[in-house]
Amino acid sequence: MVDIASRVWNHKWKIDPIVRSLIDTDFYKLLMCQSVFRNKPETQVTFSLINRSKHIPLADLIDEGELREQLDHIRSLSLSRGESTWLRGNTFYGKRQMFRPDFMEWFENLRLPPYHLERKGDQYELTFEGSWPEVMLWEIPALAVLMELRSRAVLDRMGRFELQVLYARGMTRVWEKIEALREIPDLSIADFGTRRRHSFLWQDWCVQAMQEGLGDAFTGTSNCKIAMSREVEAIGTNAHELPMVYAALAKDDAALAQAPYDVLQDWHDEHEGNLRIILPDTYGTKGFLDNAPDWLAGWTGIRVDSGDPAVAAQTAIDWWKSRGEDPSEKRVIFSDGLDVAKIKELHRQFAGKVKASFGWGTLLTNDFRGLVPDDALAPFSLVCKAVKANGSPTVKLSDNPNKAMGPQSEIDRYKRVFGVGDQAAQKVIV
Repeated sequence: MVDIASRVWNHKWKIDPIVRSLIDTDFYKLLMCQSVFRNKPETQVTFSLINRSKHIPLADLIDEGELREQLDHIRSLSLSRGESTWLRGNTFYGKRQMFRPDFMEWFENLRLPPYHLERKGDQYELTFEGSWPEVMLWEIPALAVLMELRSRAVLDRMGRFELQVLYARGMTRVWEKIEALREIPDLSIADFGTRRRHSFLWQDWCVQAMQEGLGDAFTGTSNCKIAMSREVEAIGTNAHELPMVYAALAKDDAALAQAPYDVLQDWHDEHEGNLRIILPDTYGTKGFLDNAPDWLAGWTGIRVDSGDPAVAAQTAIDWWKSRGEDPSEKRVIFSDGLDVAKIKELHRQFAGKVKASFGWGTLLTNDFRGLVPDDALAPFSLVCKAVKANGSPTVKLSDNPNKAMGPQSEIDRYKRVFGVGDQAAQKVIV
């Protein structure tokens, strides 16, 4: 096991590129990339970095030259033979050859496209433009780079013993959380913490701690490289990106209203079983479910990623019942801003009603709150989203208006088309 504190002190990170591999990314990005490669390969998109936590002056904290160096390194990466063999030959979600030969041939020859970086005040404007299958693979590594460079900027000011104590305290905190989670009967939990992790080495340590501390209750990690090296399941299905781009491509209001279901029809044609998980909140969960075709009720489950998670889960339960389905046979994956207390509360509330499971993200892989002066390592909300598709702006409404994005005129249009009324604002934790 790597001594992270000594690694930080002895080498000042120079031997540790932040992103080590093209599969140092979330599994759902690769699943979605294959779907896009199959269905929308010519679509042109723009992704952009969005710092929701404006009080974190990234351009003041992170040296532009170092940021460019890390991004340039990512552009030099390609799949190794071992990584390609793992993707081609491994069983994912019970399915052999999850990734098709034509997709794998394309992926094996891929180098990520250019980026555009510019300083704007105390923030960076970082954008990626090009064909959708290529550009979408920038999202996770770009976030990982910005998050870790911010961590390094803070750690670089610390002494050797400070670093040892910091990581000892951080490890103790993670282990205490794991001990608390052991009290939950029939727990099912996975690591979803790649995009806003403290560092790669720290995420890898957290996964190993979860493996040892939780045993079979730990179902895997979203990070493909760590899943491969630690021999655990790669976990993930699909994300808001798909309906956001499909919706932006819609020619009129009728096509817009249909776009989220077109996404899942394409997914339905390609996947089955536990990969058939609905993410309903892109344009409001209730409206999505009320207007959903009957065949979607037969899917395996639903992921709750915004708004009040208890309300969203109960909405799903009521919907399944109205469509003649047994909610106790359905899976609900909670994945928004989770920590131990919320996991315990939701498990207690929904155990027996559904198959509750948890995708634990930032507060697993980046919880150093209160451990350094001025809380300088506290996690913050950074995203990298598709903002244009074939020249049209994308929109996300969410079940939390604080997570909405897009031009206000388009947000108003989408709310009208999808019948989204007043929403209860929730604090964006991470």
